[in-house]
This record gives sequence, structure tokens and C-alpha cells, in this order.
Amino acid sequence: MRWTVHLEGGPRRVNHAAVCVGEYIFSFGGYCTGDDYRFSESIDVHVLNIQTLRWTLLPQRRDENGTILKYPEVPFQRYGHTAVAHKDKIYIWGGRNDESLCNVLYCFDPKTLSWSRPPVIGAIPGARDGHSACVIDNCMYIFGGFVEEINEFSCDVHALNFNTMEWRYIQTFGVAPSFRDFHTAEHIHGRMYIFGGRGDKHSPYHSQEEIYCPEIVYLDLKTKVWHRPSTTGKVPVGRRSHSMFIYNNLIYVFGGYNGLLDQHFNDLYTFDPKANCWNLVKPHGKPPTPRRRQVGIVKNQRLFLFGGTSPYPHATAQEQQAFLIDNNDTNVLDFEPSLKTLSILAVVEHRIDTTWLPRELRLEIKAMTQPNSISRPINHAG
Repeated sequence: MRWTVHLEGGPRRVNHAAVCVGEYIFSFGGYCTGDDYRFSESIDVHVLNIQTLRWTLLPQRRDENGTILKYPEVPFQRYGHTAVAHKDKIYIWGGRNDESLCNVLYCFDPKTLSWSRPPVIGAIPGARDGHSACVIDNCMYIFGGFVEEINEFSCDVHALNFNTMEWRYIQTFGVAPSFRDFHTAEHIHGRMYIFGGRGDKHSPYHSQEEIYCPEIVYLDLKTKVWHRPSTTGKVPVGRRSHSMFIYNNLIYVFGGYNGLLDQHFNDLYTFDPKANCWNLVKPHGKPPTPRRRQVGIVKNQRLFLFGGTSPYPHATAQEQQAFLIDNNDTNVLDFEPSLKTLSILAVVEHRIDTTWLPRELRLEIKAMTQPNSISRPINHAG
């Protein structure tokens, strides 16, 4: 396991949402500190070609008269939303701008690059941000978040059946996870695992007295019973705005932030759902900087991790909370690097002349080392 790529110049985004369809990662929305998110501008879509490692920004959609489509025909620019893929379509739900939240379901077609608003029925969840979403069989399960209309944290489960397009409130049994937002959820072995997030001592209310739960819990999707497995190993510190992903039947947790400790993380943990054991893993190579609010997507044997917020590198410990930087980097973790990849890394590290290499290899080296060039310049220190 090795960190193999670190490229600057990609989308400078925080609290965005992304999924992989085929050989492309589609990243939706998010924010960059200092920009104005009070108005309903159309959501932007960045696309990463995972072979060339090049980012592009899709042009805004227009109607037959050439007018740019805006909300409600397309989602407004937002953060704290979720994106899931189902049958080669991408579904965006939830999130907010600086004025309001949203509970309208949007569908993005990666083939036509077009938006639609599928009609839904049933008990539509209240508008929220900081929730989680994952697809199990033909349903999208929503958990938690901060719900605007009641101004409270949630610990409810809702499901959208993609076959019937019906929303349902899911009655669960056992002790549910505490009220929280900006946690993560993944599914494996018929279970939806929940880890991390920000809660409150006076939950479900938001009193600014944060708590960070270090427990991992899961919902058995057949029985709808919550479980708290007894775990062993090195348990990660409670955190929010981290990344969670699955590779080779293990759950991985990267990065995040703990407000009580005022600490950003760039550590990597694995959780074995069969052994209920945590492990701290240290891949070879240089890891990304400590951060929160990034996105991590696994495709085949590689993790693509991009964006998020980090402490400004030259700030003192007292200044780090006030001086944060929104990242524009793209990082790749190769779980099983090939001899070819390791050889390329050696060529780059030792600055070996590449003119004698085949053109295909030179292009691959260029892709792994040449920065992208679509970022906006940094215009703030907040």
C-alpha cells in the first residue's frame, strides 16, 4: 500500500460530494471559502479521468434558447449534500447554501450530462445537510444530518426505493446511534455501518457543546436492528468530516477533525467487520496533509482523495483554527501497486532521464506528476 500521486491544481472544494461511474469521477458542488453562496447559482460539476488524472469543469447546461438552466431545473450550488450512483445514474440529495437547505431529489445522467427531477412519492425526509447516503440493493438509505425545519440533529433512517421512487421512514429497533451530522456510512455484508460525526451534549439540539463518538455501529438491513459491536485494536479518535471507504472487505477511515481537540487528522485506519478489530495502517509514501471535508473514492485497487480543508502550514497552533486553507490537490493511494508503478515512482524520485522510455510510459509519468490547472486562486485565509 503506497501513496503514489499528489497533484495540485484540481477543484478547490470543501464539503463536496462525488461518485465514480466507469472511468470517471463526478464531483458535485461544495464550496470555497470566501465565495458567496447566498444565491441559487447552478451547481458545478467537475470530472476526473482516473486514467489521465486530468480534471475538467463541465459547461453549464442551457435550454433550447441558449439560456443557462438554473434552480429548480438543476440543483443550486450547495455543500453538505450526498451523491450516490445507481444503474449508471447519479442521484443528488440534500445539502444547503447560505440561505436554505434542500430535500429535492435530482438525477444526473453521465452519458448525456443532463439533469432531471424524478417524481417521488411517500414520506420525503426533511431538508438537511451533513447526512449520509448509501445504496443497498435498490434502495438509497439516508441517516442523520442536521434538519432545518426542526433545527435539530437527526438519528433517523429513511430509504428511497429506486424501483418505485417511494420514500419511507424506516422504523429501527435497538439503541440507535446518537444524533449527529458529518459522519460517514458504508455498507458491507448486508449491514450499514456508521462511524464518527458531530453530536451535542444537548442533542438533538445544537448548543455548541460538541461531542465526538468513537464507536462504530451498524444497522442490520434485514432485521432493522442497530448493533454496537465490541471492538478490539487501536480505535480511532472520534471525528467528523472524515472519509470512509471499503476495499477488500475492510472498512477504511481517513482524516477528519475533532473540535474538542482542535485537531485535523491524516491518519488511516482499517476496521475488519468480521473480527470487529481496528488497526492503524501506515502506507508507504507521503500522505496527504491533515484535513477534513474531503472526498475519497475507491475504484479498483486505488483510492482517489481530493479537496477538503487543512490548517495553514505556517500558522501557529493558536492560529490554526482561524487560518485554514481549502485544498485543490488530488491524491492517489494504491492498495496493490504494481512493479510498473513502483518503477515509475523510482524514475521520478531519482530524476532519471525518461527520453529513452517508450512513449506510453512517458505519458503515464506525465499524468502522475503534472499538476492540473483549473483551480481558482486562493483569495482568503479563512
